Amino acid sequence: MLSSFINGALLGGALIIAIGAQNLFVLRQGMARDQVFIVALLSSLIDASLIVAGALGLGSLIATVPWLVPFASWGGALFLIVFGLLATRQALFPKPVEIEATEQVTSSFRKATMMTLAFGLLNPHVYLDTVILLGGIAAGYEFSLRLYFVAGAVLTSFIWFFALGYGARTLTPLLQHPWGARVLDGFVALMMFIVAANLIRDQLNSSPV
Repeated sequence: MLSSFINGALLGGALIIAIGAQNLFVLRQGMARDQVFIVALLSSLIDASLIVAGALGLGSLIATVPWLVPFASWGGALFLIVFGLLATRQALFPKPVEIEATEQVTSSFRKATMMTLAFGLLNPHVYLDTVILLGGIAAGYEFSLRLYFVAGAVLTSFIWFFALGYGARTLTPLLQHPWGARVLDGFVALMMFIVAANLIRDQLNSSPV
């Protein structure tokens, strides 16, 4: 149970921590102290909903076709290794995050809500990460353990978005420095490699000798 929870938390964290359009939006909102709570809450709920849909919906569907489980696991491991190598490259050649501290992205609850929904739902990569990748990997767990896997991924999502929004003014000077960007990308790469190694180990252990 604990192993499933940790694997879900690590994989969920590895997929959402990499700085992208949604994270930069949340970071800018935090810098401007503009509608931070609703932006962080909606971002977390969107991510959590897609994780649940992928892990319990697609995961259950994949589990009914036995050969798809190892296929999804090996494919997920390959994806994570490639992503980890890209993050390693970014760590070696960092690109600091450029954000103006005075920048204000929205000024109303409604506009903040609409923009958060757009950043969270109109990005095709989020569906690949949460619905396809997480769903496929979750299919390798029996249903009771899959719930712990989902709980770990969802908890990480909530922690990340709220920490990003409310810690933005502390995080931004770090991310604007090359060494800060290098540490973040290095951390992402490490998590990717750890989760990929766990997937490969599980598949090797489950393969007939």
